[in-house]
Amino acid sequence: MQDLKQVLYSEIEDFRQVGHQFLNGEINMMKFKHVSGGLGVYAHRDKKELMIRLRIPSGVLTLENMKLVGDLAKKYGLERIHLTTRQAIQLHGLSIDEVCDLMKEALDHDLYTRGAGGNFPRNVAISPLSGVDPNEAFDVTPYALATGDYFLKDIYKYKLPRKLKVSFSCSNADEAHCTVQDLGFLAVTKNGEEYFQVYLGGGLGQNPRLAIKYEPLIKPNEVLYYVEAMVQLFMAEGDYENRNKARVRYIVERLGEEATLEAYQKHVDEVKSKGGLDLIDLPKTIINKTAQPQPLEDKRIFVQKQSGLYSVYLHPVGGQLELNDFIKLIEFVESVEGVDVRLAMEEGIYFRNLSAEEAKQLLQITDSMSGKTKLEQSVSCIGAPTCQIGLCNSQGTLRQILQHFKFKNYNQDVLPRVYLSGCQNSCGVHQIGALGFTGKKKKVDGAVAECFTFSVGGKFGADKTQLGHSYGEMVSTKIPEFLYELAQAVEKSNLDFERYIVEEEAVFNALVEKYIV
Repeated sequence: MQDLKQVLYSEIEDFRQVGHQFLNGEINMMKFKHVSGGLGVYAHRDKKELMIRLRIPSGVLTLENMKLVGDLAKKYGLERIHLTTRQAIQLHGLSIDEVCDLMKEALDHDLYTRGAGGNFPRNVAISPLSGVDPNEAFDVTPYALATGDYFLKDIYKYKLPRKLKVSFSCSNADEAHCTVQDLGFLAVTKNGEEYFQVYLGGGLGQNPRLAIKYEPLIKPNEVLYYVEAMVQLFMAEGDYENRNKARVRYIVERLGEEATLEAYQKHVDEVKSKGGLDLIDLPKTIINKTAQPQPLEDKRIFVQKQSGLYSVYLHPVGGQLELNDFIKLIEFVESVEGVDVRLAMEEGIYFRNLSAEEAKQLLQITDSMSGKTKLEQSVSCIGAPTCQIGLCNSQGTLRQILQHFKFKNYNQDVLPRVYLSGCQNSCGVHQIGALGFTGKKKKVDGAVAECFTFSVGGKFGADKTQLGHSYGEMVSTKIPEFLYELAQAVEKSNLDFERYIVEEEAVFNALVEKYIV
């Protein structure tokens, strides 16, 4: 990777110049974004400060990288870091010079930002409990990391129509959202052998689409052939003229499912005929740590398949982790043997391979840092007023929801996670959330108001993924009150939420109608 790093180092000073031109008003936002996105940098709405996105490979967060992120955040005077729905870390509120200096320091320590935005392959997503999940088919971590390395070695060379998202899930729970990705690999077993079920052409945002299934099961060591085939298909069939129709899912829309699969197979055959992409002798995750099992009861604890070991989940509100808290986590990880840290797709963190005593210690350390109910573990993009394209304050709305429930002294865990996106781009993956909210502006009572389109019933999982059904718009300030009433109704019904919206459909619809504008 040394040659790659030299290329990336050489880009930084040119970008610094472009950044100053933007801040001085010499070039507009779109021209700057065209350059900055591919470097993992985006301007805030105020056109004064910037954000940089660090590619954490498949969310595998090493102690070295934790320390680096903590040191960088402290050095540049940041109060918090933002955990994303793509298992990356964002640092906000930086100047152009700070961004460029930080980018160089990250590169010095083999942490990359290149391709974290723009028309490039993004961070390869993965089930965060892969390797320790009792329900997994097999550990997909080596294959996800190998795919990420494959993209990274030539990351600056890609000329794609738009971004490309690839995911690996270790079980039918599909925690990496393979079934709504440009390309997804779901681990399965058949007759005692390991395979991947391939999905392609899915995506969220405007005009969302579920991925289609590529029927032949593939051997895990052949993954890169299918990755490269998707790259070739995307470049051959993707729309380079109309940005709004440039994602892989529009190829499916234009060609149809059958023709898309045929075109993909053609590229698979061509790539395979050239050879050279077999994955051989990938490093396996070996966990030698042992401990005595103990009965532990906490919603943030997950029992691993390794006897006596546990994972603890931490979910800061809206993925916003205070720097002081992050430093405490670094100190804990440094003091515990064999701990493994993984970023989740829901803006949280798993701390894996803990003994019962270590798990209890971490629960205590993180008690005030983490949401405990599913509602408190809701998902929100950064939204307005930070995001340059955000229409609504998704982070602020989430905090208003939680404050309202706290004011009402209501802590019953009856509602599912809420997924909020500040616009239709679905950075808060609202379309596959049981309760989804999408920011938009709408005239209400003669004045333009901040509203969210409300949807219900989204879910993900092998053979069960579905997009939520939209019911209309709600004024953002009314959402906390609505969710509180909904929580009371669900509790009163003695049903779980999924059963409630089916069996009490008329009651639910009447409640929703009260708040729709």
